[in-house]
Amino acid sequence: MTNTIADIEEADVILVTGSNTTENHPVISSVVKRAVTRRGAKLIVVDPRRIKLVDFADKWLRQNLGTDVAWLNGLMHVIIKEDLHDKSFVENRTEGFEELKAMVEKFTPEYVSEITGIPAKDIVEAARLYAGARAASILYCMGITQHVTGTDNVKCLASLAMLCGNLGNRGGGVNPLRGQNNVQGACDMGGLPNVFSGYQPVNDPGAISKMEKAWGVSGLSDKPGLTVTQMLPKAHTGEFKSMYIIGENPLVSDADLNHAEECFSHLDFLVVQDIFMTETAKMADVVLPSCCFAEKDGTFANTERRVQRVRKAVEPPGEVWEDWRITAEIATRMGFDMGYANAAAVFDEITRVTPSYGGITWDRIEKEGLHWPCPAADHPGTPILHTEAFPIGKGKFFPIDFLPPAETTDDEYPLYMTTGRVLYHYHTGSMTRKTDGLNERAPESFVEMSRADADKYGLADGDRVKVASRRGEIEVLLSVSDKAVDGTVFIPFHYAEAAANRLTNSALDPVSKIPELKVCAVRISKAA
Repeated sequence: MTNTIADIEEADVILVTGSNTTENHPVISSVVKRAVTRRGAKLIVVDPRRIKLVDFADKWLRQNLGTDVAWLNGLMHVIIKEDLHDKSFVENRTEGFEELKAMVEKFTPEYVSEITGIPAKDIVEAARLYAGARAASILYCMGITQHVTGTDNVKCLASLAMLCGNLGNRGGGVNPLRGQNNVQGACDMGGLPNVFSGYQPVNDPGAISKMEKAWGVSGLSDKPGLTVTQMLPKAHTGEFKSMYIIGENPLVSDADLNHAEECFSHLDFLVVQDIFMTETAKMADVVLPSCCFAEKDGTFANTERRVQRVRKAVEPPGEVWEDWRITAEIATRMGFDMGYANAAAVFDEITRVTPSYGGITWDRIEKEGLHWPCPAADHPGTPILHTEAFPIGKGKFFPIDFLPPAETTDDEYPLYMTTGRVLYHYHTGSMTRKTDGLNERAPESFVEMSRADADKYGLADGDRVKVASRRGEIEVLLSVSDKAVDGTVFIPFHYAEAAANRLTNSALDPVSKIPELKVCAVRISKAA
C-alpha cells in the first residue's frame, strides 16, 4: 500500500475493485464504510458480483470477467478528453503521458461498454467522480491480480492514480490489500525468487557482496529462482526433485489442481512445515510441526507496511518449534551454522542487511509499529510513499491495450466462473474449518448463480449440481443469488472436498507468473 489503512478515511472518493472487502478484509471494509457514512466519501465499486459494499456505493460498475484494462482505459479516456487530469502532477512528476493518451484514445465509453458490459454513461460518471476528488484512494485485491493480465491491471490502476495526482497525498494512493497477515512481510524478507530482503536484486553485485559478508560465505548465486507456478511443471517432468513448503497449502490453493496433484506425486522428497495436517502435508514424506502466531515472538509487516511485534502468549503443544528455529536447525545440520539466540537476533540481522528496515529496531517497535522505509534510527518511518518523488525519479505511464482472458466460453462450457472467499473461512480453511461455529455458518461448498441462469438451465436453489471445466469436475450445492450476474458463477475456493481449483485455469501472467484463477469456462448440470 502506498498509504495507510487510517488514511482511507481521508479520501473524498474511494475506488474498490477486485476486492470483496467485507468478506476478505472486514476490518478495512469498516474503515471504508465509516468514510462513506460518517464523512460523506463517495464510493465506486467495480466488481462483477453484487458484493456487500455495493450497498454503500454511489457507483457500481459491473464488468465482464477479465476486462479490467478496458474499463480503466475508458476512465482515463474520459478524464483526458474532458481535461480533468492533474496537469501539474503529470508534467512535473510523470513521463509517457502522450503515449498513454494515444493508447486510450480508442477506449471511448461506447467501445468500453461493448467489451465490459458496463453502460457508457456509467464509465463517464465514474471517471468524473474519481477525477473530481481532492484525494481519491484505490483499493484492490486478487480480483485484479489473478489474471493473465494481472500486471497490466495494476499498471493501469497506477496510471489512473498518477493521471489525477493521487499518489504521495493523504487520502490517495494505490493500495493492494494483502490476502494474509504477513504476506507483505514475507515479500519484504525476500520470499520472492529474484530478490534478497528489501527487494534487493539477487543479481546486483553490491547486494551479493553485502549478503556474503553478513553471512560469512562466498559464491552466492546471482541467478533468480523459480516461482511456485514454475516449480510444479518442472516437478512433473522430473527436473525438480524436492520441495520444502512452509505455511502454504497448494493442494487446495493452486490452479488446475488435478494436474498440481500429479506434479507433486512426481517429487522424490516433500517436506511440509505447518501447524495442522493440511491436504499438502498429508502428501509429505516429512512433516515438521511449527508454532502458530500466538506461540512465538517475532514481527509481522502488515498490509500498510507497518512492522509490528508479535509476542508469545501461550506455550506451544508438545515439542513444536518456531519456524525460524526449525529452518536454522536444518541449515546447521547441513553445515551452515545459523546460531541465532532468539527472534530478536534474527530481526537484528534483518535490519543490518535490509536498507528499508535499517532504522527499525526491536526496542523501537516495543509499543507501536513503524512503516518502512525507515532507513535510520532517527527516521520516523514512512506512512505515505512517494510524497516528493518516485524511486525511479518520474513515474512512468504504461500505455496498455486490452487483451481478453486466456479462456473463453463456448457451446460446451457456456458459463464463466470466478472464485473467492467467504467471511467465515480463511484462505484454504486449514484453521477455520477446524472450528465448529464457523463450519455451522458455512458448512460446505456452493456455486452462486443468477436466477435467470438457474431458470435457463432448469435448476433450483439447493440443487446438488456438477460443475465441470476443461480440467476437472466437482459437485456442490446451488445457491441462486442476486449477487451473481447472468453468464457468470462464483465458487469459494477453500473447500478441499469440492475444490474450485480443480476447475481453474493455470495460464500465467507473463510477468508475475500468477495463474488466471478469476476466469475460467464451465458448464453446470444437475447431479444424478
